[in-house]
Amino acid sequence: MERDFLRNHEVVVASSDKDVSKFIAAMSKKGQIIKIAPRVYSTNLNDSPENIVRRNLFFIFGELYPGAVLSHRTALEFRPTAEGHIYLTYKYSKRIALPGITVHLLEGKGAQPNDSPFMGGLYVSSNARAFLENLQTTYQHEGVSKCLPQAVLEERLERMLLTNGEAELNKLRDSARILSDALDMSKEFKKLDAIIGAMLSTKPSNILQSPVAEARAMGEPFDSHRLDMLCTLMAALNEQEFADYPEPNVTELAYNNFAFFESYFSNYIEGTEFEIEDARQIIDTRTPIPTRSADSHDVLGTYYIVSNRKEMGITPTTADNLLEILQHRHRIMMSARPESSPGLFKVQNNRAGETHFVDYQLVRGTLKKGYEIYRSLRHPFARAVFMLFMVSEVHPFTDGNGRTSRIMMNAELVAANQSKIIIPTVFRTDYLGALRQLSRKNNPHTLIKAMQRVRQFSFKLHDEDFDNLRNYLNQCNAFKDEDGYILQF
Repeated sequence: MERDFLRNHEVVVASSDKDVSKFIAAMSKKGQIIKIAPRVYSTNLNDSPENIVRRNLFFIFGELYPGAVLSHRTALEFRPTAEGHIYLTYKYSKRIALPGITVHLLEGKGAQPNDSPFMGGLYVSSNARAFLENLQTTYQHEGVSKCLPQAVLEERLERMLLTNGEAELNKLRDSARILSDALDMSKEFKKLDAIIGAMLSTKPSNILQSPVAEARAMGEPFDSHRLDMLCTLMAALNEQEFADYPEPNVTELAYNNFAFFESYFSNYIEGTEFEIEDARQIIDTRTPIPTRSADSHDVLGTYYIVSNRKEMGITPTTADNLLEILQHRHRIMMSARPESSPGLFKVQNNRAGETHFVDYQLVRGTLKKGYEIYRSLRHPFARAVFMLFMVSEVHPFTDGNGRTSRIMMNAELVAANQSKIIIPTVFRTDYLGALRQLSRKNNPHTLIKAMQRVRQFSFKLHDEDFDNLRNYLNQCNAFKDEDGYILQF
């Protein structure tokens, strides 16, 4: 029995059971168990008491305080605060020190019908109870409060709203209304009712404290996680100094040659593949290949935009203007694909592999908030990289988002008389990988470095002779799509 216990249990809690008491005494005498806190023993003789307690926290609480309810902020966070505080509603109030943890027992009502049984004799507050508890008026003690800030609660309500719709918030409110009588929390329910009403635009919004909830009440909710990501990119861009690369394609012929390959590569990256001669025929004749009409129009639509210096010199001056420019350019580029709703923002969510883009309900708000960040960027290359990533990450349209993001990037450069950027086929993996580094790992530096390299390459692409430019691209491995090749210039 002792061998099985030692193998399967790290913690044992003393109780009034005589057999348990004898077992603990016997194991203590043999040196197989040590006391790490009052009534708490461990078979782990090597690790620190703090680590052992944290690993077995809820099991210990269930044994020490049967009938207690994980409550207040603990019921929503399911972990100690950064300072090591845990809050339980119990039969009496008391503060107890365990290794690395301070337990706050708060006298209050026991488990209610919707509270969930947890470990041992422990319970967890229902969502409705937890929100009511966290809206209690409270004061910080030693720099920590048993309640989460209202802004944090509003952000949680926003996530619930996005995931399951208004019905979820109304269900929470109905449950809290009933529960507030049993818990004597009518004041807290009035506050919760006002917050939910404001978020659903049925009550005044001046009670709200979270920017996310305020935006929701104003009808322009945004993705706070993506805004944090954009702030990270902005800070990294503003830390650096970037060289100027003045536009080398000063003649119309040279500019149009560059625009051809800009359109060609931007579509190739997205899977619209043509032989160079076929793509050239489409653009020179302005006539699609009959068997590939939609694909032909993709190339033509992109070329119409990127070959127009006046159009490409337009950059947003307001948040609303940003949305107008995006929709206008998308409408031109995707005109032959009605199934992609040219010029209209998406009405359902989209994804690429494991990447889920911004919720369709948050597209406008996120782009508008992103514009506020964009305005703080000084160098045109910084603004170009920011615009590239923002449009790519928000993914505001059903299709054509990658091409749109690269058009918006280059518009920033054209407006400042800087050399545009081409992403050649051979650089596709580096380019997409750099975007993912920021999207998935919050690392902006790989993207900035990759775009600096491809910018230096693009600056060398200037020639009035189409065949000379094509030959140079060949020498750089630009058209290679097999593994093992790198961009050389």
